[in-house]
Amino acid sequence: MKELTQAGYVISKRQVERDLLDLQEFFGLECNDDRMPYKWRWSFDRPSDLPAITLAEALSLVVVEETLKPLLPLSVQKTLHPKFLQAHSQLSMMAKKSPTARWAKKVKTVPANLPLLPPTINEQVLEDVQTALLLDEQIAATYQGMSDKVLDLRLHPLGLVTRGSVVYLVATANDYSDIRLYALHRFKKAARTFEKLKPLKGFSLARYVEEGALQFGEGAQLHLVALVSEDLSRLLLETPIASNQVIKAKGKQWQLEATVLDTWQLRWWILSQGVRMRVLKPAGLVKEIASTLRSAADQYSDITK
Repeated sequence: MKELTQAGYVISKRQVERDLLDLQEFFGLECNDDRMPYKWRWSFDRPSDLPAITLAEALSLVVVEETLKPLLPLSVQKTLHPKFLQAHSQLSMMAKKSPTARWAKKVKTVPANLPLLPPTINEQVLEDVQTALLLDEQIAATYQGMSDKVLDLRLHPLGLVTRGSVVYLVATANDYSDIRLYALHRFKKAARTFEKLKPLKGFSLARYVEEGALQFGEGAQLHLVALVSEDLSRLLLETPIASNQVIKAKGKQWQLEATVLDTWQLRWWILSQGVRMRVLKPAGLVKEIASTLRSAADQYSDITK
């Protein structure tokens, strides 16, 4: 109170107490109310020099928080953590007065596919991989893929990509130049070597993704021709699978034509359509899909009609 008076603020002790209560949630203040007078301090997990943020900034931080976290180095996440807390607190404090502050509770991103729980990633592995990627260093890794085989690798990290609930390291291994994907949750060990990586001339992470690597293909294209049901045709007219997609009536069915990437993702999508889709071209894809469906049907051959 003495310092406030000296600074020219004429205010009562009760007013200061009310102000502290109002600011408690917003700024993360902690109060020891075991005995009078109450004692106040900054929370240990929130720095005392947090600048104020606008409502628009708070809303933006809360909305993008889930998307940002998997893509940011742990060191940056720790730096941003107080900001995220501040953003949540500000929206909570302003929710009664401002409809805009309630916007984050009214929007949600939902995956189009069956939602899978994210795999567990060793935090030390994640931090070392992110640091090596940031500093262009090689990684000494022990990695187990889908098989039981465990590999010791010297990786040259090129990027991190999140696909659904899985985070992949894009890298070359040892002295090879072919680019591979390594799921972070499958690393047994990963350590910085403090040695500079071998650069891959002309590599662009954006182009690598655009060419379909995360759809598990080699970048080749194919011209897909298929018969589709009426309901699937409506869906594809609303959300096309390619910019050159054409759908036209053919008798009581609809014919789809489009140039698409030749990937495993395409095959998974076709198989997921079941009876709503029959591939006509290319011939190789027709045989592949037919063989897969026959094998799937064989698993139910013991079921009586």
